[in-house]
Parts: sequence; structure tokens; C-alpha cells
Amino acid sequence: MRKLASIRKINEIRPIKDADAIECAVVSGWSVVVKKGEYKVGDLAVYCEIDSWIPIELAPFLQKGDRAHEFEGVIGNRLRTICLRGQLSQGLLLTLNSALPFTNSFVEGDDVTEALGIKKWEPVIPAQLAGEVKGAFPSLIPKTDQERCQNLVEEIKAAHECNSLFEITEKLEGSSMTVYRIHGEFGVCSRNIDLEETGGSAFWATARAEDIESKMIAVDEHWDFAIQGELIGPGIQNNIYKLSKPEFHVYDVYNVQSGKYLDPVARRELIASMGLKHVPIVACDKDLGVGSVSDLLEWAEGPSRLYEKQEREGIVFKQVNGDMSFKAISNKYLLGEK
Repeated sequence: MRKLASIRKINEIRPIKDADAIECAVVSGWSVVVKKGEYKVGDLAVYCEIDSWIPIELAPFLQKGDRAHEFEGVIGNRLRTICLRGQLSQGLLLTLNSALPFTNSFVEGDDVTEALGIKKWEPVIPAQLAGEVKGAFPSLIPKTDQERCQNLVEEIKAAHECNSLFEITEKLEGSSMTVYRIHGEFGVCSRNIDLEETGGSAFWATARAEDIESKMIAVDEHWDFAIQGELIGPGIQNNIYKLSKPEFHVYDVYNVQSGKYLDPVARRELIASMGLKHVPIVACDKDLGVGSVSDLLEWAEGPSRLYEKQEREGIVFKQVNGDMSFKAISNKYLLGEK
């Protein structure tokens, strides 16, 4: 699980041009606009990542207007990327005293997501698309949630110094979908739940339209594995790729029996042999340039390979000969989100 809220050290304080009351605090690879003088370099603070759902009691100043917003039973607000006085601000910094007045036992790196009641915000899938719940997401399969590059500054630097090579793919904006065969049973999941096969489920309808169960059996009827990807199309995330029907684009294959993901080459070969769609490939054996997070964020920007008029959401890096993986989300895309 990602640390949506954690204890972080302030690495740098930067002035903001023509701003008297605010400045920029740098935490790992993140830049956050804060009140001038509130923090100094070396201070510990609570950093909350973008797309966190923040309870209103924790940060009432995030509320815009009189209308209360609720997500998974919590009244609060979603943290978004914003731009203030020309400075990008991603996330929220809170002093330890204001966020955690009940204890002083936390240290740098601690995850305080649960302690603060923070949730991971995700777009709600319309009931008519998801269908009915069959059960919890299968425990034998990892859920998909790549870490953001801003949280891996040192790891990315180390990978660069080791001359590691990465597959780079386009991150599509849709809804996470997993199909699996375990002990002969075929199933279809959204990001968090196992779905019942019903006529109203776009997930199941797509799996059947693409004949995925038969294709998985044809690969090896005795092999337990899962295929994970993005469901995109009408009714999903505003259908930004202007598709006429739902499509499933694969980004991972998980070997349930070994407990490991297939490496990029093996995955691409398998998906091609099955006749399934893969997420767009940006590069197959790419180094990390100078190993700078800011450079990776620049790489993330650009038109989608599925629809050139659409800014892509970002890119995903997967180590060719290793387990390291992470994503870089386009700030241009984030600032244009509705």
C-alpha cells in the first residue's frame, strides 16, 4: 500500500516570485506551496499525497463553498495538483502538532494514513458498468497501484547509477481490470472487488467479447495466472480516447503459482500470442537519463498514442531485469483534470 500520509523531512525551502505570504517547500520529489515561515529545512511534517481524501476535520480550509463532499463515508476533500502564483503545488503539508497532537512517538518515514483517517481517492465506477459484487479481490493476486516517482528519488538515482534499463509504457486513464484463472475458475475484477457475471457489467462484457477465458485456457489450462490492465471506453473516465466501445489494454501478467510478475519481454510476447491489446509501448530498453525526477516528469508529458488530441496521463517504468517499477504522471494532464 502507498503511504498516502507520512512523516517527511523538509529538504528545501524556495521563494516564489512576487509572493509575500507563501513559499515552496520541497519534500522528496514533491513541491508544496506553504505559508511563509511555517516550515524550515530539516523540520519533520506530515505530507499528504495528491489523490488523498482528507477528512474535513483535518484540513477544513480545503473546503470550497458550502457543499460537503463525501467519499467512502468520510466527509472531506480530494487533494489535487494546483498552481499558485505560477508554482506547482502537489499535496498538503501539516505540522506535527496540528495533525498528530495526541502523540509524539512518530518518526521520519512512518505511515500515518490510517491514524489520520485518510482514504485513497478513486473515481467511482457507475453501478451499471461494474455490475454486482461477487466477493473481495482475490488474495492471491496483488492489486495494481504503482508508486509515484516523486517518492523514489534515491531509488531512481541508484537505478540510474547501475545503468538499469526500463520498459516505458503509456499510463491509460480508465478503470483497473483484472481477469484470472485460479484452480480452473475464471473471474473478472475491478480495482478492489471480484465481480459477478451479470449482463450489466462492462468488465465481464469486455472479457467475454475478447474471449479471454478461452485464450487463457489455450495458453495452459493448468496454469494459474492473472492478466491486469486498463478498461477504457464509453462511460469510463469521460471516455477521453473517444472510443466507440470498451477496450481492455494489458499492462501486467501475474504468475499466481510462482508469486511473481512476468518480465516485460515475456509479458509482451504472451499478450501478442493471445491476440490481446497491450498498453502503448513508449520504449523497451531505456535508461533513466540523468536519473532526475524532474526529467522523468517531463518525459511523462505528451500526446496519447491512442488519441493524439488528448494529453496522456503519464508513463509507467518497469525494470527490464529487476522488480523496480513506478509511474510518472504528467503535470500538464493533472492541471487539466476536471
